[in-house]
Amino acid sequence: MFNKMYDIITFGSSAMDINLKSKAFKVLKSDKDFVTGEGICLSLGSKIDVQDIKFTSGGGGTNTAVTFAKQGLKTAFCGIVGEDEAGREILKELKSYKIDGSLVQKTKEKATNHSVIISSEDGQDRTILVYRGASELLNKQNIPWDKLKSKWIYIAPLSGQLCDTFEDIVDFAYKNKIKIAINPGSSQLYLPQETLSRIFKKIDILILNQEEASFLTKVSFQDEVEVFRKIDEMCPGVAVMTKGGEGVTVSDGKYFYSAKPNPTRLVVDTTGAGDSFASGFVAEFIKTNDIEKAMQFGMANSEGNLKEIGAKTGLLDKNAKYIKVPVQKQLCSENNLCTTK
Repeated sequence: MFNKMYDIITFGSSAMDINLKSKAFKVLKSDKDFVTGEGICLSLGSKIDVQDIKFTSGGGGTNTAVTFAKQGLKTAFCGIVGEDEAGREILKELKSYKIDGSLVQKTKEKATNHSVIISSEDGQDRTILVYRGASELLNKQNIPWDKLKSKWIYIAPLSGQLCDTFEDIVDFAYKNKIKIAINPGSSQLYLPQETLSRIFKKIDILILNQEEASFLTKVSFQDEVEVFRKIDEMCPGVAVMTKGGEGVTVSDGKYFYSAKPNPTRLVVDTTGAGDSFASGFVAEFIKTNDIEKAMQFGMANSEGNLKEIGAKTGLLDKNAKYIKVPVQKQLCSENNLCTTK
């Protein structure tokens, strides 16, 4: 039987999201009670009026697949959904974006992933309640390995049994000369150091946020030079560190790149901002092999997403016009910025 060849296959979760906004959501500061130092609070035992509710889809695997498909790349998503209405809606949505869903497994064991996103009225503060359902059940045994014919594989944050299959997916891609981009989540970064060292040596693009980069390197993200020196030693590919509102820094071992977001961008909802940047960066890099252009498109794709509620809304279409933020480029050898690969 003929197997399709894709430009990129994404791995990760798929979910249905319920987005809630209310004037009653209050932010309370407390280092004692909240890990982040702040919490969204509601009156116990009360009925709370919600001013806005929206139903959207999410999950790193499908969020990123949408960007790739909208950029004209032949895209497939490999994941698992429940045999329920939410699972059927996700498959229907994938089809609407011309994303191949033939690699998606279905299960009766757990329901499709769901998230409830609770936001303050201005959208600047939020908390996400996550049900990690069916997506956690994809494992080495039910991945259709013989159908993974692709030029690239993108691995979003994984959890459950799929996290245990992280190295198997990377090894498969590496063995079959498939390029690999990863945006690992906390579960993957908690893997043993020797496992991560083996994995990162095979990666073409590694994308982390500041907290993840700091956790991985055991260096404060404020010491950016040292963070990248350590990441460059681990990963021979392109290393990316996102910094939220402060922008992004990238190293390819030879040059050090940095950029800040468009200062006039509108932020309505931050859900999916990381996925929209990461997938935008990878999509443009696949097409141009140009880090500066990849940074500019990634930030523009994220800006488009930030303007609207939902993890897949606002993503840029192919050939869309967008603001190209300035990118600073410096040789790594200058000021010992990073280790030459």
